[in-house]
Amino acid sequence: MKLKTTRILSSLVLLALMALGACSNRQKSSQADTAATDSVAPKAIVCYFSATGTTAKAAERIAALAGADIHEIAPRQKYTDADLDWRDSLSRSSVEMRNRDFRPQLADTTTDLKAYSIVFLGFPNWWNTAPTIINTFIESNDLAGKTVVPFMTSGGSTIDQSETDLKAAYPSITWAPGLLMNSATDDEVKAWIESSTKK
Repeated sequence: MKLKTTRILSSLVLLALMALGACSNRQKSSQADTAATDSVAPKAIVCYFSATGTTAKAAERIAALAGADIHEIAPRQKYTDADLDWRDSLSRSSVEMRNRDFRPQLADTTTDLKAYSIVFLGFPNWWNTAPTIINTFIESNDLAGKTVVPFMTSGGSTIDQSETDLKAAYPSITWAPGLLMNSATDDEVKAWIESSTKK
């Protein structure tokens, strides 16, 4: 009888210890989940205009490295090779860039950016600044409360003048430092993304 009672007591003690262990593991798991949630970077989207495909490749690279969504800023009327001839003063791009108030129409009037707190904004260098379609995009969308991070592809110019012009035109926007993507390594792009998306 005593032996039977001892076995029952031992079983009860073992069950109690197992239950305590399970509770402890659940608590640790919950704490780990909370920590992981706290460290998640803000949700980001890469929005870009690309006339020849060069900036599109840069945008896709950033989106892949950042784990971000991607959206093309497409003109309602696509640019032809003749439109992009900067040597022709009457070409479409030349006419648009001479008039900084010009706003090319977009294929999509607005972009749903509600879910995003970071907007990477990409474009090619036109006349040492951002193409006017970038102004159309900014003015067509609500960027309040978001951080906008410019990036550029260029045949030789830096991004400095583009950043200066955008900040002057839209001082209410929170701008993060931009990046010229031409020769940027993956490590450089990752470091730039990390600094841009810090909470």
